[in-house]
Amino acid sequence: MALMPADSVAEARLGSLQGWVQPVLAVIGPDLYGDSIETRQRSTSFGFVAVLCMVAAIALLLVVEGHGAGRRGDAAMAMLWFWSGVVLLVVPISLRVAWPQVARGERFFLLFLLVEALFYYKVVHSPTSFVGHDEFLHWIAAADLMTAHKLFLSNPLLQVGPSYLALEIVTAAIADLSGLSIFAAGTLLLAVLKGTFITALFLFYEKISGSARIAAIGCLVYMSCSTFVLFESMFSYESLGLVFCALIFSIEAASQHLVGAPRLRAVGLIVLLLSALALTHHLSAAYAVIYLGAVAVFEALRRDNPLRSETKYTAFVAIFAIALPLIWMEIRGTHIVNYLGPVVEEGVKNLLGKFHHLFADRPVISDASAPAQPFGMRAITLFAILFTAVGLATGFFRSLALAAPRGDRTGRLAIKDVLGRRWRESRLVFLALLAFGFPISVAFRLSIGGWEIGNRMGTLAFFGVGVVVAVGVVHYWQRRSPQSWRNIVPALALSIIVLGGVTSASLNPIQGRYKVGADEQSIEPMGIETALWTKRWLGPGNRFTSDRINRLLLAGYGRQDARVAVADGVDAGRIFRAEQLDSDAYWALANGPIDFLLIDLRLSTALPVLGFYFEPWEPRSAAPLSAEALLKFDGIEGITRIYDNGFIVIYDVRGLHGHS
Repeated sequence: MALMPADSVAEARLGSLQGWVQPVLAVIGPDLYGDSIETRQRSTSFGFVAVLCMVAAIALLLVVEGHGAGRRGDAAMAMLWFWSGVVLLVVPISLRVAWPQVARGERFFLLFLLVEALFYYKVVHSPTSFVGHDEFLHWIAAADLMTAHKLFLSNPLLQVGPSYLALEIVTAAIADLSGLSIFAAGTLLLAVLKGTFITALFLFYEKISGSARIAAIGCLVYMSCSTFVLFESMFSYESLGLVFCALIFSIEAASQHLVGAPRLRAVGLIVLLLSALALTHHLSAAYAVIYLGAVAVFEALRRDNPLRSETKYTAFVAIFAIALPLIWMEIRGTHIVNYLGPVVEEGVKNLLGKFHHLFADRPVISDASAPAQPFGMRAITLFAILFTAVGLATGFFRSLALAAPRGDRTGRLAIKDVLGRRWRESRLVFLALLAFGFPISVAFRLSIGGWEIGNRMGTLAFFGVGVVVAVGVVHYWQRRSPQSWRNIVPALALSIIVLGGVTSASLNPIQGRYKVGADEQSIEPMGIETALWTKRWLGPGNRFTSDRINRLLLAGYGRQDARVAVADGVDAGRIFRAEQLDSDAYWALANGPIDFLLIDLRLSTALPVLGFYFEPWEPRSAAPLSAEALLKFDGIEGITRIYDNGFIVIYDVRGLHGHS
């Protein structure tokens, strides 16, 4: 057989390579297939709206029934009712929002309906009281504010909290004016904040993309952020801070083409919101700094800018965004580096450890105490991550092309314009780059130590993820005829992405019976009644220490001064875990400020669901705590057992004070 010439072989290989490359380029872009149906005038389909409102109501009833079955201990029925309700809530509304031929007003109304329904989904888990760990911390601060009528009162459980009291101030004002409880006033405020956030986000996306359809799909994708459904719906300062961020982003984008007095008024409003943000939440203020600073940089880099004054305005706003939080932190003596530094350091260390074990020539070391979700929840989360990644791959270059100067130029020429620093919309360019934070946040979430970093990083990154995935859906996956039923495939993928936001938000969102070390699942009547007993019979303000959950109950319901540490350098976990009360522990109790110890013997019945009994940084336990170790205080002179309900014991250690 004759051999082929070398040139022929090379040409054949090049042709084969091009045969692979061309289909890949066709998928990832950057060609824009257009959204011609977006310009058509359509009227709202009130029939669809009415049906979907009814479907949402039925879905929420199923969710409530699922919680009821969980409280009764019927796990199988709880799973069936609850997840049937969640799927029935998310899928139909997501399909309608993502469908090509839907009026702008209908899309927005359905987004608003879904957001408020998801907020109800969170509230109905505990419809009469706060249950989240962070919610207790801010409930305590709000109660202190309403009782003492003073700002900046110390909060041992959240030391940075007294410097950021905007949420508590607004809640206390609503409670005073309406006569509502703090819980009711806070819940009402949060419902308004959720609607405000989705409105601002929709207008922001619509302004930078020029498409209500892209804006609506982008909002859907943002709902898949792991923090959106639960964390950003909690009575916590980030829930307010993130709304300020969305309002700032939206107003800044909408005002970019204004000139003269209207522009100055818009800048004044942005500075006012930045001032409020600086006093609300440190991390949300950092989000605003990153976004506004990046926009200013991209505007400065941009060539052929018809509005050179825009660069000056963006730089001016960015300077205020940076300066105001720093000034406030300097006034209060609270520095974000000191607060978040150890968390970031631990997270990075855990992530690097994961990669080290992955590439090292030895088996990966796994954390046996790491909490696990049910298989179905994990599967939905993984599919949501996969579909989001596909959306990013098909939307990234198209987002850059969409940001290029308008005209008859093709996608590749548009990318050439962007690389040449010629673009129409700096904000869209930055958000496309910001979307790269998504895989990094997922990587951090793979380790226990980095989980919090991944969560907080995802909150900012999803501002970019939302719009990039939406561009991919509109300009690639749904580029066919608007009447084609093949459009249902990307719409179903979007609904799974939104469901991923529900499944990734918690280990098990169904209300059930008491579990050890499980935060919301550990809040139950026995612990609440004990905390109320301390308030009734001991009075408020006594210095207590206990495990993580009972500290919250004592501070919230009992109005006690709950402490994390027994004395400087001696945390409660060290005292409670020890088999015997050694001399160091005895000295700490005798010379420290603690008056009472609360012991929960249920800690000896199981390992903690979240991996820790007292604080996240404590060593992972291989076995439950010993009941004998927890009761070692019996028989020690100066320590008196004053309360015992069979599971919870309270010791009075004031008799030790003055003894060393």
